Amino acid sequence: MLKFLVYDFKTLSILILVSIAILLLDFFKLLNAPKGILQQVTIPIQYGLFKSSTGVSRQFGFVLQARQAAQENKAKTEQMAQILLENANLRRKLTEAQSFLDQEKALSDETFKLTPTRPIGFSRFLIIDKGSDDGVRVGQAVVFKANFIGTIKEVDPKRSRVTLGSDPDSRISAFSQSDQGKAKGILIGQFGSEMILDKILHAEPIKVGDLVYSEGQELEIPRGLILGQVSEVVEKDNEIFKQAKVKPVFDIGDLELVFVVGE
Repeated sequence: MLKFLVYDFKTLSILILVSIAILLLDFFKLLNAPKGILQQVTIPIQYGLFKSSTGVSRQFGFVLQARQAAQENKAKTEQMAQILLENANLRRKLTEAQSFLDQEKALSDETFKLTPTRPIGFSRFLIIDKGSDDGVRVGQAVVFKANFIGTIKEVDPKRSRVTLGSDPDSRISAFSQSDQGKAKGILIGQFGSEMILDKILHAEPIKVGDLVYSEGQELEIPRGLILGQVSEVVEKDNEIFKQAKVKPVFDIGDLELVFVVGE
């Protein structure tokens, strides 16, 4: 044990003496030449390490900036999407409010309970987002302003199907009105958007451009609703009656709000 202690003391003493010698040589500038040679070797290495570390730092900083920019861009995109959504909702609400006001003006001559509803689907039938839970029942008329859309065919608790005036199953007592007089007939739906005003007497005046209105003989359909506009008059000399082709005055697909007519 004592032998190891003596050996460690000798080693420590040698290291201390060497350190003191180096300090003295450096103090008297006797190590400048060896230090210069050593620095010539180490400075390029040090410079290379410095440039490498600087490049890594810049790359790391670029990655951080890119990540931060991506996060900011994502936040701005989400914010813009939210603004667009709020704007769309506001425009929809304004459109619905204006449609409701226009609808009340259109049927101001009569007293009706109007249930506003949104179209949510359209194929053969128009699907609306009101049903039996909202008081909607089979047979009620659906309108937009003073225009007839159709009648309720089927009712679920939260939605309903509407038979359009252009549906082949639709039959409505109607008349056309012009400066030359009135022509009565039955408006029959066809496949597509076209309708036929049938059973018109030859003596009754009707021409292209005349508006066609509901007669009001059906229990649930008010009189005077616009059913469409005459696009062609078909006359045959050997027939008792003449016909007129009728087209809708607007595209149902463009409507954002329609109304179910109640009592």
